[in-house]
Amino acid sequence: MNAEFFAALDDIEQEKGISKAYMLDRINQALLAALKKDHPTAAENLFVHVDEAGQKIELYIRKTVVDEVEDPDIQMLLDEARTYNKKAELGDEVNVPIETKKFGRIAAQAAKQVIIQGIREAERGMIYAEFHSKEHEILTGTVTRVEPRSGSVSVRIGSGSETTEAMLSPHEQVRGEELREGNRVKVYVVEVRRSTRGPQVLISRTHPGLVKRLFELEVPEIGEGIVEISSIAREAGSRTKMAVWSNDDQVDPVGASVGPRGGRVAAIVDELGGEKIDIIQYSENPSEFIAAALAPAEVIDIILAPGEEKACRAIVPNDQLSLAIGKEGQNARLAARLTGYKIDIGPPDA
Repeated sequence: MNAEFFAALDDIEQEKGISKAYMLDRINQALLAALKKDHPTAAENLFVHVDEAGQKIELYIRKTVVDEVEDPDIQMLLDEARTYNKKAELGDEVNVPIETKKFGRIAAQAAKQVIIQGIREAERGMIYAEFHSKEHEILTGTVTRVEPRSGSVSVRIGSGSETTEAMLSPHEQVRGEELREGNRVKVYVVEVRRSTRGPQVLISRTHPGLVKRLFELEVPEIGEGIVEISSIAREAGSRTKMAVWSNDDQVDPVGASVGPRGGRVAAIVDELGGEKIDIIQYSENPSEFIAAALAPAEVIDIILAPGEEKACRAIVPNDQLSLAIGKEGQNARLAARLTGYKIDIGPPDA
């Protein structure tokens, strides 16, 4: 345990970001574990002294000075004690240095494993902290593997030493989107969990949060909080409905989201592989909100259910029925999810 050893700890701190104090604590534990294997009956009398200034790590066993030794692991005679402390007397405790070269092979290996494990745990902790701070954010990753049988995709996310493999399961992938090794792809971080194998980062391409974050990045008014997204309903790869409102009467929330000549929404549509996006203005008036959510269909009237039940009947012209319902019921389904209302659609004469 010399200057080179302490220099190595400095290198670990600089390269991996693992603090020297943390590593010294782990090494202390490792050396104590090794000592206890070599001196099982003296476990409570063993200790490690770290001298950073002198760049030394010293190992000691504390022994009691006696006139007759019964346990040589924790006792010693007065003459021997005075070779370590000239003022030692019977009943005193004397710290006796232990040479590390006397460690057994098994003990030394145990110490090495504890140190390695300490580095791994620190790295995992740092990676967890890094990605936990990015929950509900968008990250750009690289596809490293596509599992042909399950369809799962491994994505390498992060940068520098804080990188990890995240699994994009089939149900979190956009239908019809083909990902290949080497592709750069934007993913939404749904959740970060701790596990015995390190942090587990749950990512998605289908989560509505991906659309929300893309608009926050693309539309300055949303990023700055002037325009807010109140709700999103999405069927990934096909269509999304998004409701927006403005904190500034001078700013049109729909116009700001669409952008000049539709440029802002077009950029997001491209990122999502052509997924259609309907942007409507949120209203605190349920009837107005539901009618807007059923666009592009025209709505004659919204009849809200009595009481607190969140249900209604939307009256639309006969020639608008199929448009209001949408292909395979998609438009009505997304409108219901966007508004939180159960919507029954019917003609005026029903």
